[in-house]
Amino acid sequence: MPFDWISLQHKAHREFTTRVAAVTDWSAPTPNTDWNVADLVRHVTAEQQWVPHLLEGKTIDEAQTLIDPLGDDLAAEWAKYSSAATDAWAGASRDASVQLSYDTVTVDEYLREQVSDVTIHSWDLARAVGASEKLDDQLIEATWTIFEPQRDTLAASGLFASPLSIDEDAPLQLRLLALTGRDAR
Repeated sequence: MPFDWISLQHKAHREFTTRVAAVTDWSAPTPNTDWNVADLVRHVTAEQQWVPHLLEGKTIDEAQTLIDPLGDDLAAEWAKYSSAATDAWAGASRDASVQLSYDTVTVDEYLREQVSDVTIHSWDLARAVGASEKLDDQLIEATWTIFEPQRDTLAASGLFASPLSIDEDAPLQLRLLALTGRDAR
């Protein structure tokens, strides 16, 4: 099934925004034991800071000089950089190249990676703040198409915990979360 990744980017950001609005304790733990809620929101927001610069064709080194430190109001910072990233995606040529830290990829590949990252972290934030953990079905399906083919390399990347064992008949959201080392049961 072909996905409209720009539409999915909007959905992923709405999912994350809804969870940011539910934060009452920025020091609460998250499913990622290395991060609290503030760390998680800071991470996802910082990723969005890079998007406009990289989509403009800047190198990692060039973009790094343009990234401002995030302020203390993480909800406002998320809103600002989510909007900037969304605007940048709308104007980007999907087959242009983007330099990332690990490789040069197409804008389309970078978009798929970003949508998937925000989707997974929306669940992390939901779990941490006690918000609804149900994610948009289309986001789950699309993210599955990105992560499932990488099953053997996800844990080795250091970005995710080892996949958890789960019944093949489990709902797709549970299987996706288990694939990324998250226990959603």
